[in-house]
Amino acid sequence: MSDTPGRAKRPSWRSVIGKCPRSVAGQVFVLQAALVAALVLCAVVALVLQSQRDTGTEARRRSIAVAQTFAHSPGILQALKAPHPTQILQPLTEAGRKTAGVDFIVVMNTHGIRYTHPIPSKIGHRFVGTIGPSLAGRVYTESVHGPLGHEEQATVPIKDTHGKVVALVSAGLKVKNITNAVDRQLPIILGAGAGALVVSTGGTALMSRRLRRQTHSLAPDEMTRMYQHHDTVLHAVREGVLIVGADGRLLLVNDEARRLLELPAEAEGRRVSEQPGLEPDIVELLASGREASDEVLFAGERLLAVNQRPTDHAGGPGGTVVTLRDSTELQAVSGRAEAARERLKLLYDAGLGIGATLDAGRTAAELARVAVPRFADFVTVDLADAVLHGEDPAATATDMRRVAVHGVRDDHPLYEKDRLIDFLPSTPHGRGYSTGHAELVPDLSTVQDWRAQDPQRARAILDYGIQSLIVAPIRARGAVLGMATFWRAKRDPFDEEDLSLAEELVARAAVSIDNARRYAREHALAVTLQRSLLPRALPEQNALDVGYCYLPAQSGVSGDWFDVIPLSGSRVALVVGDVVGHGLHAAATMGRLRTAVHNFSALDLSPDELLSHLDDLVGRIDQDEACAEAAREIAGATCLYAIYDPVTRRCTMARAGHLAPALVHPDGTVTFADVPAGPPLGIGGLPFRTAELELAEGTRLVLYTDGLIENRTRDLDVSMDLLRQALAAHAGRPPDGMCQDVLDELLPEGATDDVALLVAHTRALPPGQVADWDVPPDPAAVADMRVAVTEKLGEWGLAELGFATELVLSELVTNAIRHGAEPIHVRLIRDRTLICEVADGSNTAPHLRYAATTDEGGRGLFLVSQMTERWGVRYSPRGKVIWAEQELP
Repeated sequence: MSDTPGRAKRPSWRSVIGKCPRSVAGQVFVLQAALVAALVLCAVVALVLQSQRDTGTEARRRSIAVAQTFAHSPGILQALKAPHPTQILQPLTEAGRKTAGVDFIVVMNTHGIRYTHPIPSKIGHRFVGTIGPSLAGRVYTESVHGPLGHEEQATVPIKDTHGKVVALVSAGLKVKNITNAVDRQLPIILGAGAGALVVSTGGTALMSRRLRRQTHSLAPDEMTRMYQHHDTVLHAVREGVLIVGADGRLLLVNDEARRLLELPAEAEGRRVSEQPGLEPDIVELLASGREASDEVLFAGERLLAVNQRPTDHAGGPGGTVVTLRDSTELQAVSGRAEAARERLKLLYDAGLGIGATLDAGRTAAELARVAVPRFADFVTVDLADAVLHGEDPAATATDMRRVAVHGVRDDHPLYEKDRLIDFLPSTPHGRGYSTGHAELVPDLSTVQDWRAQDPQRARAILDYGIQSLIVAPIRARGAVLGMATFWRAKRDPFDEEDLSLAEELVARAAVSIDNARRYAREHALAVTLQRSLLPRALPEQNALDVGYCYLPAQSGVSGDWFDVIPLSGSRVALVVGDVVGHGLHAAATMGRLRTAVHNFSALDLSPDELLSHLDDLVGRIDQDEACAEAAREIAGATCLYAIYDPVTRRCTMARAGHLAPALVHPDGTVTFADVPAGPPLGIGGLPFRTAELELAEGTRLVLYTDGLIENRTRDLDVSMDLLRQALAAHAGRPPDGMCQDVLDELLPEGATDDVALLVAHTRALPPGQVADWDVPPDPAAVADMRVAVTEKLGEWGLAELGFATELVLSELVTNAIRHGAEPIHVRLIRDRTLICEVADGSNTAPHLRYAATTDEGGRGLFLVSQMTERWGVRYSPRGKVIWAEQELP
């Protein structure tokens, strides 16, 4: 049936308002309009009267408040006692009047004579008003005709400390100002009334129009026929329909909704919360009235897609309309698709989150975190203990180290982390490890061989609620490195599809764990090589008290090194260096440089000469590299070489691209030695320069590598200043303790690069342990020297070394006189050994040779080498020194 005629006959706004009063809509409109107009008029009159009353009341209240405040203000009593109260009170009352918004504040004595007034000429005159009640101690308000006109005023007593009224204060407003306030409010009241009348009339017109629109100008038979069609369609559709009122009652339920929700016949008219058999989620949704789009809820064994919309969007009654659709079968299909999507997402996340580092333990922990709780409730990872040390795993599941345990809770009964476990061959773990295939146990309570590993713990696991597991071997390059175990508790047990997913997850971690194993092996080899190349113990000597610390980097192997080398004449060489690069190549190069320094130091070269030879060596190392990439790994090295002489207390040093050493003086101050900077080793082309310092006994020479002070977060100057402060703070500690304290203070979180730190406390040989003589170039002087040396050995209690020493000195002095040049000098040093030194001004190198039986000479140096522990030659700018050492008895 078409409603076109009805639509054509709908009235307009003008026709509704101008409708004859005999129609229902017209009568309702006229009656409501008259009623609204009367109500608005009464409201306007009431508001005007109320405004006048409230304004007057507010004026009196304000007058009382201002008068009382001024009466109790500090200093009012002192002002009243002053010889001229008006001079003090008049400014105060005027300021208070303007601030409080009143027209006057008058202070008077008990006779009503004014002290203050806004009109100064009125001061000294009698107050207009009643003061009797106020003199009795009360607050009195009144309306008077005063100097300012018609006034509303309040009078308040001023009392002294004994409660006696000593003066009065009156404050008030002019009635004209109060009336003006009412007049200012009157347009607002009238405007509000007019607005209310317009709005109410408009609302009445809308209601009249709505009444006509809701009937659509239909006849009663037409409306009956429309309802029948509506009811037929509503109950014939195969989709549930509910209409819920604003009060939560079911207003309409079609047949499909009654079937899906299993509602009784009398469901309509009852509240949703009172319907029997409804699921709580459905009750909550229907009662809330919120919008829902294809929200999936359970109704018994059915899965319903629920849509809910409010019914008042188009001006309808409050409430909601709900449609229900049975999606049980569709949900089963989509559930399988969702499960597949979740598995793919899990594998994708595993590819991103597993294997971020070359650490087997962290990789195992990443595997456990990815799988919990999306795939399993608990995950444990066990690796062969040999794998953690970089070695190949064993053939059986023994010596398995638990490296990761992660779950939804921490109070589980599984083996704890770091425990060493020997799995029995009959258990799922033992079988999985030996065969290399994953093991699925859907129900742990039915498997007996699993309990054989630890019956008591197995019972605790079952009591905890864990009911299913998967054991997946961690295989890489044909070897089983360990096992990952997935546990489930109080949810669906694992199935065959879960088994394949577990194998995929473990496969992503297996390669990373094997890479970590290989890295651990190579790292251990590099660390072992590096440590084997560093000195295991410092040589014995008396020139320096040396402490050292070597701190390897947290990851990687570098080429930092140090050494302490005894030299001739009780001197000691200190060396510290750093090879650029990391890894085995840097460690091997460091070993080659350390060996070269030992060889060059045996020649008693000066620091600058020694660094020049090292520079040539590093350059040849770079050139000899067969692989271009390997050559790039070694771009040079830095080194600092220092020689300390305890006899003269002089220290000679040179550096090649290395940081300057620190000097901790006996008084505790710290400075950095001014050593000329040279280029790093391997650059070539530039000479090295030496610096010679005289050190007081007890000075500490601090050598270090750049790993101690370099930090990306701060400048080098800041780091050097921190080092200075740390050395000064621990200046009183022994060298070993000082090293450790400095490392702890500068590197509290460990080193990112290798660090070598050497602290040498200088000593000086007492003058009584050194004897020297100048020798004239006369062969006859040899006899005198033998006598002098013998006497000195007697003083030192070394007379038994006299024969060998005389023979050695005779040969060395004779050679100096015969083959050398002036000046000739002999020095005898009693240290850990007896050292004989003969210096001359020539650079002629002596050579040891074996003389024939017919030769008359050539046996001198041979005898020297046989009579002493060792001997040698060192060169200086003034010539050479031939020395020989003998062991003390």
